[in-house]
Amino acid sequence: QSVQRIESCDSRAYYTMLKRPEQAAFSTRPNSNYRHRSQHERDEPVVKRGYEIADFATLSGVPCPCGTARRAFAGVADFPGTIHVTDISEDAQLHYHKQLTETYYFMECGDDARMQLDDDMVDVRPGTCIMIRPGVRHRAIGRMRVLIVVLPKFDPDDEWFD
Repeated sequence: QSVQRIESCDSRAYYTMLKRPEQAAFSTRPNSNYRHRSQHERDEPVVKRGYEIADFATLSGVPCPCGTARRAFAGVADFPGTIHVTDISEDAQLHYHKQLTETYYFMECGDDARMQLDDDMVDVRPGTCIMIRPGVRHRAIGRMRVLIVVLPKFDPDDEWFD
């Protein structure tokens, strides 16, 4: 384990280096020279990571035909879709998409929870997963929490109602 040399840093920068080294205002590589980084550089990760993290508890909910959705990864250019956690109200609006494929994974729901898929009614329970292709009219019936994978990225202009 190497010892890192830290030159000219205040306690906040040192704390940042210990807890979030990718946001430190100086290089933390062994034997590196101190270099002051601009505010813009501090707002950007030092090293591009191979992953993204979304904390749905901190994302704002937005109204949707199903209830309230929290949407993640819309701004990630190299990810082809979006991930939503949606709290379904009692009866969602029947709708469909012309371009989007949605995959619903039911995290929480009551014993009477169902999905309408075109003219079919399907009982769902926690652990059920349904892939919904473009053109399928669908809605959830009953209160539930659903993880939805949307491909390609969600587009609010691709919500259609009969």
